[in-house]
Amino acid sequence: MRLARLASSPALGVSPEVHRTLTAIAETALPAGRVFRGAGAATVDKVVAFLATEPEAAMAYRGLVAAIDGHALMRHRRRFAELEPAQQLALLGDWRDGGFARRTALRALVTPLKVAHFDDPAFYRHLGCVYETTRPRPEAKPAWWRERCHAAKDLHGDLAVDADVVVIGTGAGGAVIAKELAEAGVAVVMIEEGHFFERQDFDGRPFPAQRAMYRGGGTTLSVGNLAIPIPIGQTVGGSTTINSGTCYRAPDRVLTGWQRELGLDELGVDALAPYYERVERILGVAPARAELLGGNARVIARGCDAIGFKHHGPLKRNAPDCDGQGVCCFGCPTDAKRSTNVSYVPLAMKAGAELFHGCAVDRVIIEGGRAVGVVARARGTGARLTVRARAVVVACGSLVTPIFLEKNHLAGGSGQLGRNLSIHPAGGCLATFDEVIAGWNAIPQGYSVSELHDEGILMEGAVVPLEFTMSLSHALGPELTALAEGYDKVASFGFMVEDTSRGRVRLVGGRPVITYVLNDADLGRLKRGFETLTRILLAAGARSVIMPIHGQREITDEAGLDRLRQARIRASDLELSAYHPLGTARMGKSAAHSVVDMDHQVHDTRGLYVVDGAAVPSSLGVNPQVTIMALATRAAAKLARTLS
Repeated sequence: MRLARLASSPALGVSPEVHRTLTAIAETALPAGRVFRGAGAATVDKVVAFLATEPEAAMAYRGLVAAIDGHALMRHRRRFAELEPAQQLALLGDWRDGGFARRTALRALVTPLKVAHFDDPAFYRHLGCVYETTRPRPEAKPAWWRERCHAAKDLHGDLAVDADVVVIGTGAGGAVIAKELAEAGVAVVMIEEGHFFERQDFDGRPFPAQRAMYRGGGTTLSVGNLAIPIPIGQTVGGSTTINSGTCYRAPDRVLTGWQRELGLDELGVDALAPYYERVERILGVAPARAELLGGNARVIARGCDAIGFKHHGPLKRNAPDCDGQGVCCFGCPTDAKRSTNVSYVPLAMKAGAELFHGCAVDRVIIEGGRAVGVVARARGTGARLTVRARAVVVACGSLVTPIFLEKNHLAGGSGQLGRNLSIHPAGGCLATFDEVIAGWNAIPQGYSVSELHDEGILMEGAVVPLEFTMSLSHALGPELTALAEGYDKVASFGFMVEDTSRGRVRLVGGRPVITYVLNDADLGRLKRGFETLTRILLAAGARSVIMPIHGQREITDEAGLDRLRQARIRASDLELSAYHPLGTARMGKSAAHSVVDMDHQVHDTRGLYVVDGAAVPSSLGVNPQVTIMALATRAAAKLARTLS
């Protein structure tokens, strides 16, 4: 009762009327089944508690609830909670199957309810899933290098520090250049806005992990001719801590294209090979082990063989000691995945670097046109941290770096800052089988199909926990509950495209806005990806294939596949996601057409460097982690020589 009263409190911005309507929506969309109980006020309480930490998202969410209520009043002259159950389900169904705006709104409204509702240990026990991993006890005596790790909560007064280099961000770019510089004898300070989570903090539960380790709780998205979620990390390790550990080198054709089309002669295949090798050695990159590939890989391999595909198999990962617990995207509970929080960041501190986490950098100090340090504030205490340095490295990621630089009125000379955004738009399918898949008991992304890679389509495993899997389905009501109760026989797989579409990141009215318009060429690749993946799954024996395409929700046979092939698909018909933003401060030789030079230094500000995905010149067509790391390794060698 205390939670219910808290959820209805005006202090959290949720009135009793809104709570009542939202509870009715939850009960309608997520009813009881044979075994699973239905959603209700407790589900709503969890969503409201989450929204209390995200005020802007909470405001938008209340607007969605009001829109549903308003529609009920216009159609039936009664509020949603006062309608008959059949009327409620029909109204939600109209939104699900309606125009782009209504479909998008319903998805935004129902997805948090699905995630909150199915995040239940009773559901997991019924299916035979492990709900929560066993947390190890913290080390009795912290490692000696932890004395160089400083939490914001421990900074109670202003602090000034001197260094050779200050690095903002600890993901694939920042952690790598910090470690390489420190090992070269350079005095390095790392500053991370997120907090330092370790294996004892990772219990495998998505909902709290999203709140703690994802920027905006995972609510980052682009807007354009469709809305695309782009979840990114905000923690020590950045997105490497919450990704699937997939490690691809950039295709040779991409690197050759950089040389031929962009004049980036230093970034050829042979030139970058030593940096890739160094990264792969530190990360322990190796193919996923066969015994950990699980049911998803089994049926995909069977389907590929049935249709004559030759290019499929285990993909390479940075988790040599993985035991297949299936929770990579919420922090590895065994430290098997060598994300930078357990690899490069500790190595940097062992080499003498200092880390301040939970600190947000507000300002770059510029003197005489040169970057000479930064000013940060500790989250929670408000203490000011000033770091004076000979060079400043910005490594906040492709979506945050351009906003940070724009706020500081830096790197804008070419007009390219924030532009040229590529994201690898991704789609995925669920498939129901008569056989047990148990996809949770395996590596979530351990298998790939590269048959169409030369066309810009790469297929990869895409298993997520029950609550997230259900959010991928458009099903509502009893249909959704039946799908959830058969989760052990549901396979999922995904793909991404090497996009030629481009977006932009900028400040609008003082707020960051991401825009991205999917072009016809990429739309065609996405359609071909859905067609091919459906063909594979049907050939593997799927009873049905469920996909996020308006008008093509479920395919059960070749006739349905033919209808998909012949259908005219618009961008607004798709529900996509993306995980690899790149290019918003791209590298180039010309100061008129790029943001940073071949050394990663900002063209119009000496001593200021961008070393993250923002500097990557174009879409890669593969997971970018090791390419960002290889470029950061190269950048460190150049900067170390400059400072010597």
